[in-house]
Amino acid sequence: MGGTQSLPTHLRGEKIVEKSLDELVKGELITIKLSTGETHVSLNSHKKGEIYDFLKE
Repeated sequence: MGGTQSLPTHLRGEKIVEKSLDELVKGELITIKLSTGETHVSLNSHKKGEIYDFLKE
């Protein structure tokens, strides 16, 4: 998946982190975009309610 370079070094390469990011992208809760050589991770504002519910769990 890409995008882990934006994570703290102690979390990079951890399988659970990779899996979690993949699930959030597949669920369209976050988007990952490469721009100007940097990785940008954003919350999907169209899924605001679902993100809120996810965080409440």
